[in-house]
Amino acid sequence: MTPKVIVVGSCMTDLVSVTPRLPKAGETIHGSKFFIGFGGKGANQCIQAARLGAKTAMVCKVGKDSFGNDYIGNFAKNLVSTDFVGQTTEAATGAASITVNTEGQNAIVIVAGANLLLDSEDLKRASAAISKAKVMVCQLEIRPEISLEALKMAHSSGVKTIFNPAPAIPHLDPEFFTHSDIFCCNESEAEILTAVPVNSPEDAGIAGALLLEKGCKLVIITLGGEGCVILSQSDPTPRHIPTNKVKAVDSTGAGDSFVGALAFYMAHYPHLCVEDMVKRSNYIASVSVQTAGTQTSYPRRADLPQGMF
Repeated sequence: MTPKVIVVGSCMTDLVSVTPRLPKAGETIHGSKFFIGFGGKGANQCIQAARLGAKTAMVCKVGKDSFGNDYIGNFAKNLVSTDFVGQTTEAATGAASITVNTEGQNAIVIVAGANLLLDSEDLKRASAAISKAKVMVCQLEIRPEISLEALKMAHSSGVKTIFNPAPAIPHLDPEFFTHSDIFCCNESEAEILTAVPVNSPEDAGIAGALLLEKGCKLVIITLGGEGCVILSQSDPTPRHIPTNKVKAVDSTGAGDSFVGALAFYMAHYPHLCVEDMVKRSNYIASVSVQTAGTQTSYPRRADLPQGMF
């Protein structure tokens, strides 16, 4: 199987606590529920694309430990190719401690672990598959230079690239902007990258214009329940794409659901205009926030209106 969507990125084991509210510094509060799940921005995006029907592969590194073994099993269960999933004894599988309140807001601490050991040799092993893919997705939970190397590798083969600069870093290598066909970030990431506070669709348009000036071809700034704003070199006028209002149970991983859905549509429905792809991806992300957990909340193709496909 030649994957159509390849994600180069992170795997995290999520350790999730549900609480009435987020604790203050130095405070201990009682939670109502605890569970362990599968997360990490890269893996989340890959799993969502796979659940929609994309042929996917993950390029990542996990520890040679129980969490790593479980993660490889999770990929297989979701029909994600594990040909390029490496295991190492030099670090533990990445972990994320997540606290979620009753409004669905969250606070997250990540320990990257084995994710930081993904290297150029791992990319070389996946190079043939990357060059034949339709879409490749990268983020920043692995070493930034490896994400950039992957983007360049895909770009040189004419593969469409989605770059999600998360978690954002203020001094991003300028080549990230020019090697990303779609540059997709949320409000806080846009603010870190442009120094423009993003509190509205209008603010997002201003920040997006600055990202276009840095060399991005097409910018998407996601705004949670407000949908997103898109603008491009060919059409620099910001367009606000609203989403349907829903009651959020847990917003963890909603942005990754959006990116994974977008990768699916780019790979399998290239005839759709970007606006249509974004509307459908918005809808899928809105479905994900109505259920607790990260990947557990991601809808499968059969769960969605068939007019989406």
